[in-house]
Amino acid sequence: MIYFDHNATAPVIREAREAWLQATEKLSGNPSSLHQPGTDAAMALDDAREKLAAMMACDPSCIIWTSGATEANNTVLHHFAHNLDPAGHIFVSAIEHPCVEESARHYFGGRVKTIPVTGEGVVDLDWLTKEIAREPPGLVAVMAANNETGVLQPWREISTLCRAYDLPYFTDAVQFLGKLPTRGLGDCDYVSGAAHKFGGPRGAGFLKIPRRSRLTPLLRGGKQEAGRRAGTENLPVIAAMLAALEVREQQLARGEHHPRQAWRDHFETQFLRAIPAATILGLNQPRLWNTVSALMPEGDRKSQWVMRLNQAGFAVSTGSACTAGKDEPSRVLAAMGCPSAHALRALRFSAGWETTAADWGALFRAMVQVYSEGRRQK
Repeated sequence: MIYFDHNATAPVIREAREAWLQATEKLSGNPSSLHQPGTDAAMALDDAREKLAAMMACDPSCIIWTSGATEANNTVLHHFAHNLDPAGHIFVSAIEHPCVEESARHYFGGRVKTIPVTGEGVVDLDWLTKEIAREPPGLVAVMAANNETGVLQPWREISTLCRAYDLPYFTDAVQFLGKLPTRGLGDCDYVSGAAHKFGGPRGAGFLKIPRRSRLTPLLRGGKQEAGRRAGTENLPVIAAMLAALEVREQQLARGEHHPRQAWRDHFETQFLRAIPAATILGLNQPRLWNTVSALMPEGDRKSQWVMRLNQAGFAVSTGSACTAGKDEPSRVLAAMGCPSAHALRALRFSAGWETTAADWGALFRAMVQVYSEGRRQK
């Protein structure tokens, strides 16, 4: 099976497995314990914190370990729900991951104002600039890169804008991390990430918060993470996460993503020539180098394509893994102005660092074969 669903979960890489095994075997103590094994574990935890902080260019004290991005994202919205004025409102982009959107609606209800996006899937920065000046919110939440389309969002510009108005800015960087350089994300007030998107294990994530800020914890109990997140830290998976991210940062520094983007671009060119009735979402916008979001021809349904490609030996998806199995239009595509009938024809192909040019070529040939077979049957 050739795997094209890395935006859902990427396979664990060797370096992450080795880091997990080493930490499991050699660091068995609880980081909160005062004996030597506990102290050793605490030192390893702090070392991982310092490594991530260096990548993001922020202070190590700003990093909180979590079980993943869903917990981190819920923590941010939980915190602001308990600390903003009860009449205060927040801005959340129309293309956020469900764990941000649903958490925002849960805590703030009608006090959530949706930031619109363009037809290309980019947050409307002009709208945001005007609305912030007119009625400043208590929080602005815009992701760094969209999980369905791969379209990059103007997180740097939004961070600067929010800083000018002294507003907190929260960016879900789950899809961005491990695909593009991490440095600079530390300028954002709140940043979430998850290991399993770039070759680390499931169940590991983090939340970056402002330096010296107070955080109302989502999980209560012990005083781990300086009282900001209760629960014994899972050191082996944290060590594995950092090992995987270090590998990706090194690959990015060497520019290894550039040829991979060229492979993706070549696939898109061939794909549109062979299946001219299809379209690629966000085609003219800066996107993650690994992602293709396509609307298949009229009359085709995404579930049929997924099953047929699966039979041909390719794992692809219909969009966000968190909404897989629901034969309903994507919120992201709806926000981009896609009619419901069109959105039901969306497929997502997301490669990984280990995906080859030959894999992209094989996917193209399989797409043409499935398309031809489908035309003959109609």
